[in-house]
Amino acid sequence: MEIALKIFGWGLLVAGLIIIGWTLYSSYNIFTGKAVLPGIFEIEEETTGTTTQAGKTPTSPTEVQQEMEKMIGEQLKGLLPADVLPKILNLSVWSMLAFILIFGGSQISGLGIKLIKK
Repeated sequence: MEIALKIFGWGLLVAGLIIIGWTLYSSYNIFTGKAVLPGIFEIEEETTGTTTQAGKTPTSPTEVQQEMEKMIGEQLKGLLPADVLPKILNLSVWSMLAFILIFGGSQISGLGIKLIKK
């Protein structure tokens, strides 16, 4: 019975180390650009046209709001490229997932070490 626990402990230790190693290798490939980042967040391009014509002064509050949104959007496009925010969010999500996987792998390996020591 004790030999079976030690063998199971070694199996848990190896499984935890494989989880940790795979996570670190995948993270390295993603952050160096060798692998594609999982696309969880994506921004769709808006193709709505404005109701005001060039040179026409908006008169209703909705037209003013649409013009302001258009102007702010153009200014933001000049400041940040359109794909920066989704990339930052996707990298953040991947980092959190990698942390969870590494933590889980270390817990599994810790259980394996405890079984080996018995």
